[in-house]
Amino acid sequence: MNVTKKLALGLSLGLGILSYAQVGDIRPVLTGAPFLRISPDARSGGLGDQGVATSADAFSQFWNASKYPFSRNTSSVAVNYTPYMSKLTNDVFLLYGAFNTALGEEGRSSLGVSLYYFNMGQVQLTELRAGLPYDNGTITPNEFSLDVSYALKLSDSYSMAVTGRFIRSDFGSFASESTLKPANSFAVDVSGFLQTPKHQSFGDYEGRVRAGWAVQNLGPRLDYTGDEESRSYLPTSMRVGAGYDLFLDDANKVGFTAEVSKLLVPGPDESGIVPNVGVISGIGKSFKNEKSLMFSGSLEYSYDNAFAIRTGYFHESPQQGGRQFATVGLGLNYQSFGLDLSYLINTSKVNSALDNTLRFGLTWNIGEESYNNDDY
Repeated sequence: MNVTKKLALGLSLGLGILSYAQVGDIRPVLTGAPFLRISPDARSGGLGDQGVATSADAFSQFWNASKYPFSRNTSSVAVNYTPYMSKLTNDVFLLYGAFNTALGEEGRSSLGVSLYYFNMGQVQLTELRAGLPYDNGTITPNEFSLDVSYALKLSDSYSMAVTGRFIRSDFGSFASESTLKPANSFAVDVSGFLQTPKHQSFGDYEGRVRAGWAVQNLGPRLDYTGDEESRSYLPTSMRVGAGYDLFLDDANKVGFTAEVSKLLVPGPDESGIVPNVGVISGIGKSFKNEKSLMFSGSLEYSYDNAFAIRTGYFHESPQQGGRQFATVGLGLNYQSFGLDLSYLINTSKVNSALDNTLRFGLTWNIGEESYNNDDY
């Protein structure tokens, strides 16, 4: 069977965001459901693909659901569209939608629901019969996750959240004799977020500290083939970040944020073999990978919560995949509606599926202003 170029590229990116082979010292950690490692929203996309410690927004579910009790509005709906491999095709994309609402009169807890969908496009399959190409139908590989979260303020400055996630990853079947099948699993996130009240900062300015952490996608491995020896780890990860907001006056604010993240998945050994161990054992073995840390930093300027300019940078070790890129972004808000745009500029020698990609995000604040509004 001759699989089209589009299919080969799409599935190589689907089976591992890092699309080159393990050569020499290059040993990327590959996982199942790799779309869960792709930033789903334009605001974070403009901030160097980070969000565990940035200020709360409608897309907090993906990064750190414990930020929701610190939202400026009691309820919001958001949707984001991200073209994928836009240089090669126009029907591969990621779509993310989220809803959150405060619970109780004081809004100290919140409920969040989100859906993340990765469509790899419609792929035409052909095979050779008697030396001639034969149409073998089409497949539509796709992946999605459905999340539900609950967050609770444990104090005026600190909250925690737990998120449950159902994951389905379907790369399609290439032939009738193929053993490849859709894989289903579930996962849990646990996270925390700290945001202090405004306090006297540099000179006559006020400031505010932010910090967050999250352990994400903790759950059973994905089974694509029915072979227990070849099950794929979920992209279990840990994120830790901190930031600072400097209020220049009542309308102007500058935010700085830094984040460190790590895949809690064992990488291949010197012979290229990935250990076949349980999830918890795999987390322990992941710390032997000294180059698996990823770093990002960002800067965001906002005016009167109506206009924002963002930039950021993301760095990953060349041995782990080599994702290195700068980002820029723009945010506009009018009454209860918001629009976010971001653009990725690849700075690595490794090609990126999101290189020169423009992401779009829309937010609708359907609730009232929360008591947090005065703290912005």
